Amino acid sequence: MSTYCDFAPGHPIHGPYHDKEYGFPQRDEADLFERLVLEINQAGLSWETILKKRDGFRRAYGGFVVDTVAGYGARDRARLLEDPGIIRNKLKVDAAIHNAQVIQALRKSHGSFAEWLDAHVMIDGGRRDKAAWVKLFKQTFRFTGGEITNEFLMSLGYLPGAHRSDCPAYKRIAKLKPAWMRKL
Repeated sequence: MSTYCDFAPGHPIHGPYHDKEYGFPQRDEADLFERLVLEINQAGLSWETILKKRDGFRRAYGGFVVDTVAGYGARDRARLLEDPGIIRNKLKVDAAIHNAQVIQALRKSHGSFAEWLDAHVMIDGGRRDKAAWVKLFKQTFRFTGGEITNEFLMSLGYLPGAHRSDCPAYKRIAKLKPAWMRKL
């Protein structure tokens, strides 16, 4: 079975993402929100398509500033649905706006999106598994099925599997002690 580590290094599109972002822990709210929006938009498409449109997404979604996107109204929604620089899917656009509003609420309840994620690493005395994360995300966000949630969490170091253990990126990530590597 081929893995991302088999073909991404050296690839002009996948390489930089694989080598410097995928699986690396992030704390910045805009980075977390960007990753969530990109993973949602990847559903049904290739990751390469999303990476090629990444700059378009950044422009369209105000640099992924949560408060900006949370305030989007009908005019912004219509603009997004006409923007060829992004994926023009009504459900995905609506999910991005709704999820920005959810993240605002998470600030009130947990301090930040990252702190909300950290608060849910553990469940019933053990580490939360993929199924429990998926259930939590489906209860909290829109358009976050199993694969989207799994990739989002793997890409940020909350679930294992982003890299093979012999991958140089894995070794750099291990030094950062992502959530899935921390001792219980």
